[in-house]
Amino acid sequence: MQKPNSTYDQGFKNKFIGIKNWKNRFLCLFCLIICIFALIVVDVAEAQSFLESLKLDEKWTGDFDGMAKRRYIRALIPYSKTFYFLDGADQRGLEYDLLKEFEEYINKKLNTKTLKINVIFIPTARDRLLPALAEGLGDIAVGNLTITPERQKQVDFSDPYLKGIDEIPVTGQKTASIKTLNDLAGKEIYVRASSSYYESLKRVNAEFKKAGKEAMKLVLADEYLEDEDFLEMTNANLIPMIIIDSHKGRFWSQIFNDMTLHPDIKVRSGGQIAWALRKNCPKFKKVINGFMKSHKKGTLMGNILFKRYLKNTKWVSNSLAKEELKRFKETIGLFQKYSKTYDFDWLIVTALAYQESRIDQSKRSYLGAIGVMQLMPSTAADKNVNIVNIEEIENNIHAGVKYLRFIIDQYYEKEPMDKVNKVLFAFASYNAGPARVARLRREARKMGLDPNVWFRNVEIVAAKRIGRETVQYVSNIYKYYTAYRLIVEEGKLKTEAVKKITGKEESWEGNKGRVLIY
Repeated sequence: MQKPNSTYDQGFKNKFIGIKNWKNRFLCLFCLIICIFALIVVDVAEAQSFLESLKLDEKWTGDFDGMAKRRYIRALIPYSKTFYFLDGADQRGLEYDLLKEFEEYINKKLNTKTLKINVIFIPTARDRLLPALAEGLGDIAVGNLTITPERQKQVDFSDPYLKGIDEIPVTGQKTASIKTLNDLAGKEIYVRASSSYYESLKRVNAEFKKAGKEAMKLVLADEYLEDEDFLEMTNANLIPMIIIDSHKGRFWSQIFNDMTLHPDIKVRSGGQIAWALRKNCPKFKKVINGFMKSHKKGTLMGNILFKRYLKNTKWVSNSLAKEELKRFKETIGLFQKYSKTYDFDWLIVTALAYQESRIDQSKRSYLGAIGVMQLMPSTAADKNVNIVNIEEIENNIHAGVKYLRFIIDQYYEKEPMDKVNKVLFAFASYNAGPARVARLRREARKMGLDPNVWFRNVEIVAAKRIGRETVQYVSNIYKYYTAYRLIVEEGKLKTEAVKKITGKEESWEGNKGRVLIY
């Protein structure tokens, strides 16, 4: 199967900018989120076992030399419309692009050649980012993190890639006018407890108390909601006021026209944004800081990325077009249908299809492979698959999933390997051919490696004998699946959180007399 084209595929896009009533627009978007996640049914036990093959759930607290030996870096990252999101099946966002640049940087620095170090994205709620990092459940935490004294008690930070950031109020049209910081006294402000904004607001409240002023009413919001969600709800007059980083506020004010930024009112000035890492990781910190020298704002690459996501609004207005969304949902339905028929987790099949073609049925390889699953017509016509007309997307997906099941049943079903490795070896065989993979397994045994385990065993022989393509092919599918599965889980929780703020599900903390969103 052909490697996918590295150029950006415009992919599944949708415009909702034209809806004039922002409350209706927000509710439409919310319904869209529910619709997408309603499609998602995952075999949790099977998915968990697949993720455990790299022991991602195990605590590990080593430095960069250990990460290089393990060949992966676990990046804890919140799902966000600016910093990390899915555009169809494409992972995108400012932090995502920065981390992909970092992945390329470290592999070039270490001259890894065929056995690359991979950055694995682990979508994580905001309140778990730093605790999980400190506990050893990740190696780096990103997501527009402001360096604060409280956070520095838990973790270390890299050199900043953004400086001079202010934290400013944003109000909806129905909110009373504010002109100075003192006007915030007594006002209701929605904020996540894990945010730097919360630290800032508590400090301002302490100053108000000393001055005899009424404290701000801080409504603690759900940790699965991001700043962009709060901006959108403020714009729709669903909540009265929030605090936002100045650079994010400036960008999203180009999209959300019914809210007001107050740049002259600052609850924090001169903030610095950086990546978080565990304490006592001097080698990793040195590597990250070396990267930041050429990728922070003000550098050529840094300016390209920051302009892409924090200045140019084209990517926002282009995302999720109605017809493309319909096509995407129909394609997901086909993955689900045939994955169920042939006993696969459909997210695994989606990850395979993304690696093959970026889920593009028009894709054709120079060798003649066709469509979403990049099948050769001869493979589809073989008696073991026997599906014709793979130029049609449903037949193409059906044939690809059926062929994957044939590979497992024919070559790996009776082998002494766990279910996860059967799938991994099937991926390798889908790419390189079952006969070649069989030879790699035999050589692995001779080298004292485990012929029934792909990662850090047979893949080492594959890198030596056939180069990086198959090794990276399997690694990429694994990474995509990891991200898709965790994004699905985060999305379900975010859907519940949005429901609460829109008034459908509210929990009350009676002793304080205000709504708290959990």
